Amino acid sequence: MIFNTNFEEQILNLFDEFHFPKEFFSFIWIILSILTLILGVTIGVLVLVWLERKISAGIQQRIGPEYAGPLGIIQALADGTKLLLKEDIIPSRGDTWLFHIGPAIVVIPVFLSYLVIPFGHHIILTDLSIGVFFWIAICSIVPLGLLMAGYGSNNKYSFLGGLRAAAQSISYEIPLALCVLSISLRAIR
Repeated sequence: MIFNTNFEEQILNLFDEFHFPKEFFSFIWIILSILTLILGVTIGVLVLVWLERKISAGIQQRIGPEYAGPLGIIQALADGTKLLLKEDIIPSRGDTWLFHIGPAIVVIPVFLSYLVIPFGHHIILTDLSIGVFFWIAICSIVPLGLLMAGYGSNNKYSFLGGLRAAAQSISYEIPLALCVLSISLRAIR
């Protein structure tokens, strides 16, 4: 922590020498902290996906992921490109509005949850004073989007799949919320 403070002071002195305002330094510091965190999480997820594919390919004796780039590194990029370029097929008797809004309701709360995550020392996008409760409430909206996406296709099997996904999501949320709330109650003095 001492190194971080000295490093921050050194950069602040450097900005002061070039006659930049302190607000500009604060803005740059916040952006760099957020980008570093997001880049670290993204690279971590890519490494975990790569390891999962390599291990499962070894167990199943598949050689496909070995040949997508050096050591199969480009396989995740190829899968992402394939998903982005897929055709969006809407069922003929499905509800178009629900079919499109369901996945958005699943993704938007995930991005909204970043509002209350502290990205560094005194670096938080929105200080609501109820950050944990806001996070739990926002993440609880996701099962509704799963249900809407399943129901919007007007297919009983898709609806059952949406019900199953929503039930699975809720079954993960309850223990997570209890753990987070117990820690937050312990932290309140």
